[in-house]
Amino acid sequence: MTKNKSTPAILLIEDNPGDIRLTQEAFREAEFDVRMYTATDGMKAIDFLRDEASLCPNLVLLDLNLPRKDGFEVLEEIKADPELEHLPVLVLTSSTAREDVISSYEQHANAYLTKPDSPGSFVELAQTIEEFWLERVRLPSYS
Repeated sequence: MTKNKSTPAILLIEDNPGDIRLTQEAFREAEFDVRMYTATDGMKAIDFLRDEASLCPNLVLLDLNLPRKDGFEVLEEIKADPELEHLPVLVLTSSTAREDVISSYEQHANAYLTKPDSPGSFVELAQTIEEFWLERVRLPSYS
């Protein structure tokens, strides 16, 4: 898989239009230059990752509650695919259920984040994601 090295790319897998907007606005307000792609259900997410190899994201933000294929199924499919398994997947969900946290890590999620409850907190989360996952962490190169 190849990707554009100049601007980091994030695939946001989220079905709630309000949360999509909040996340996009948070990254804009954090003044971070990122290409953000969205998939509104699990099937579209997997299709995007398999069909758009040249747009391979640096990071995946994954909601668990999705139509057609839930987040756990998406996570399992990503981590079982030799072409996709290297992608860092951050679960970003409203669930605080212990079993969801455990299941996410058992399926090799790289992090489990609970969605913030205010726009300002979304901006802080975007800044944290950007600083840690896209600036500090050294990810493998697959070009």
